[in-house]
Amino acid sequence: MTISAFTLARRLRAGETVFSGWCSLPYPIVAETVGREGFIAVTLEAQHGLWDMGAMLTGVAAVRQSGAAPLVRVPVGDFAMVSRVLDFGAEGIIAPMINTAADARALVAAAKYPPLGERSWGPHRVTALAGIADQAVYLREANDHVVTLAMIETRTALDNLDAIAQTQGIDGLFLGPSDLSIALSDGKTLDPLSKDVERELDRIIATAERAGKIAGAFCHTAERAVALGKRGARFLAVMSDIAMLRAGTAAALKVLKAG
Repeated sequence: MTISAFTLARRLRAGETVFSGWCSLPYPIVAETVGREGFIAVTLEAQHGLWDMGAMLTGVAAVRQSGAAPLVRVPVGDFAMVSRVLDFGAEGIIAPMINTAADARALVAAAKYPPLGERSWGPHRVTALAGIADQAVYLREANDHVVTLAMIETRTALDNLDAIAQTQGIDGLFLGPSDLSIALSDGKTLDPLSKDVERELDRIIATAERAGKIAGAFCHTAERAVALGKRGARFLAVMSDIAMLRAGTAAALKVLKAG
């Protein structure tokens, strides 16, 4: 591989467990700080987070400047955004609500060049950030370096799990535990640690492994991320910038009030 500036796919292929920061606040310096503190990947959350395209353009570059690999979670069905943020320099895409093989193929179409997909040409920013003087190198190798993660969050997705995992160009299955808990309880409970979610998580990991793909999940705590890594998940998004900010503030105030 000659795109040495891209690290995420290479780490995952080598069998590493990758922990990613998760940034909802639309401030590139926050995402950069998360990367500089030691996360080897940082995900910009554009589904429920506050990022617009202008902030994302700068945010992806800031994450790369920190030494981390940038990913973006796009809004539901926004496959147009997929190709744009890849052109900005993202190394991975997390796509929510991938419920069918057709959804998975639509993700691949936006994220991969032919013959796998239909991604349109225009990677001028990413090749500049990655120091790639010959864009033909990017065309030749981008499909191997862009990581596509299909989020599994519904009963329909579970019914189509094997077909999604076996879709050529899909690199991994990513559990959305909160939405899946809502779906499995028919909207009655929000419990990302429910027994039903735990059972389906094991099935997602096993299905991914059979297909030669990566299993991943969003984790509300660092402890949960470590535990899921031991169970076979290898891409784990950890907490969020908002949660970390609140936890740090609460810890400081506890000391101040105790004094």
